[in-house]
Amino acid sequence: MNSISIGLTPFKLDDGKRNGILISGRWPESTLEWTQTLVGSVRIACRPGFLPTTTVFGVVEDPPPEAGSDTVGMMVAIGNVVDDSFVEAGKFLKNPPALVMLHPPSQTRPSLPECSEVASGCVLLPGIPELGLEHRAGWAEAEADGTVVNLRNQIGFDPNADPDTAVLAMLLAA
Repeated sequence: MNSISIGLTPFKLDDGKRNGILISGRWPESTLEWTQTLVGSVRIACRPGFLPTTTVFGVVEDPPPEAGSDTVGMMVAIGNVVDDSFVEAGKFLKNPPALVMLHPPSQTRPSLPECSEVASGCVLLPGIPELGLEHRAGWAEAEADGTVVNLRNQIGFDPNADPDTAVLAMLLAA
């Protein structure tokens, strides 16, 4: 187990219209660590004003110049799913290590009715099935206070079997 922790920090890009999450310390090294990173991202999505609607994020290794020296990359918002902007924006992604979809509380139906203000999300770690590298994914629901409502991982699945992974796989194919 790596002793360096993974840090997540929300940020706004210079244009103020797009947001993202800086990844610091080190990259997640496994499906489980990517799903744990997703849980942190979902907690950030619970913050009022961070996400107006369901948003797709591309993971890139080029942090903004103003990021700290321990920043290894970022999840940058490439668009929302209520229009076609994410398909055009996604074309700049060349073999991203991961794609993330975050749903703010206004777009999430909690799996537990007693939980309120739950955000949710999905991380897709694309594989190359033709070469024996299976797709991996994680799904999470969490409240802003850190309560994890739902968490699951899966290796070797059909991306079209889940709405979130289907959208993310479509973005990869665009």
